[in-house]
Amino acid sequence: MLKNDTVKTARSPAVCGDLFPEPSQSAAARALRKTGAFVPLADRLRPQNLSEVLGQDHLLGAEGVITRMLARHSLSSLILWGPPGSGKTTIARLLAAASDLHFTQISAVFSSVAELKRCFEQAAQRRRTGENTLLFVDEIHRFNRAQQDAFLPVVEDGTVVLVGATTENPSFALISPLLSRCQVLVLRRLDDAALEQLLRRAEQFMGRPLPLQDDARAALRAMSDGDGRAILNMTEQVFALPESTAPLDSAGLAAMLARRAPLYDKDRDEHYNLISALHKSLRGSDPNAALYWLARMLVGGEDPRYIARRLVRFAAEDVGMAEPEALVQALAAWEAYERLGSPEGELALAQAVVFLASAPKSNALYAALNEALEKAKATGSLMPPKHILNAPTRLMHQLGYGRGYLYDHALPEAFSGQNYFPEGMQPVAFYRPTARGFEREIAQRLADWDKLRKAQEKREEQKK
Repeated sequence: MLKNDTVKTARSPAVCGDLFPEPSQSAAARALRKTGAFVPLADRLRPQNLSEVLGQDHLLGAEGVITRMLARHSLSSLILWGPPGSGKTTIARLLAAASDLHFTQISAVFSSVAELKRCFEQAAQRRRTGENTLLFVDEIHRFNRAQQDAFLPVVEDGTVVLVGATTENPSFALISPLLSRCQVLVLRRLDDAALEQLLRRAEQFMGRPLPLQDDARAALRAMSDGDGRAILNMTEQVFALPESTAPLDSAGLAAMLARRAPLYDKDRDEHYNLISALHKSLRGSDPNAALYWLARMLVGGEDPRYIARRLVRFAAEDVGMAEPEALVQALAAWEAYERLGSPEGELALAQAVVFLASAPKSNALYAALNEALEKAKATGSLMPPKHILNAPTRLMHQLGYGRGYLYDHALPEAFSGQNYFPEGMQPVAFYRPTARGFEREIAQRLADWDKLRKAQEKREEQKK
């Protein structure tokens, strides 16, 4: 199958109802060039077969998932999940050609349920004549539940082979019945080698090298942030310079081009990915990685107050009593940011990040609270033992409230060893301090008290 995966242009791919007619990119580029219209370099260099797609060898290589599907002639409905400029649309077009399917494209931004039904009706008509349809849905995550539901019967009965493209995590953006009918394939951001190959293709196409010094060439790849379309768009601007232009250095390139904004959306997948990376780096006691992820979030436009809240949570959850000062430091950093604002206050957040990453770690307090909460739910409304209840009224005194209570300060070691759990409930050791940091001292203290408590219990047994 892969030997014949060249795009077939005899039949132009259509959009449902000709709402957004769009021939294949190569055909579109040729047609526009005939009229003298501008054709972006990214479109002129769009791959014409699957072997030309860069950076996705795990899908398109000799042992790739898509390669094996095509070899078996068993293309299933797919969700292509990946960052912008990774080749989702191109792969969908080439899959249609390689599988001899009619290619239809719609965008979830513009399409309604009525338009979807029209697409399905046209696909059903083609199917009756022996022609099957690959329906490509760009930004499929933008469809609401009702629109996503509309795909279920036509995907189920094979009226269309659905290929959806999304930059959002399908687990959150798509309904589970649709996910169960599709295979999710993850596309990767283009690595440095793939970006360099794109630059060489552009140079071969233009017939001349880019006027860039080595450091500027590396900077251009970095500025694209793994986006193939972005690097070709920037490359096109560089080629627009007069051919007599001396090669630019990285400073000259930066003055000419705007850096592509890093992928970051404060209420989407990247937001959760980066805060998870920060949290895990802190837990792993790596201050350098933690600073990097802090910087990534700040550069991406994250609200520093959100980061501050997460640092406070981390101080209690993952450092806890191993270093009680951690919570103080996190709260102080938050307060410092509120007083100073950006960018000065961000230094306080960095101080808290380094402190938390380099502090001894313990989740004993976190685990203890969770266990105590579960026990509280299970035991219901058990009353505290009467000896630790106050007796402000005569009736309560007569009922035994406060009777037998021992005032710890008046005893040796300031410790009575009395039982403070509800009557009928065995004491439970929820909090189990580690041997790290300050908890080492706490563990020793609790062990000493446990010995005193057992001695007290032994004396009471002897009295009986």
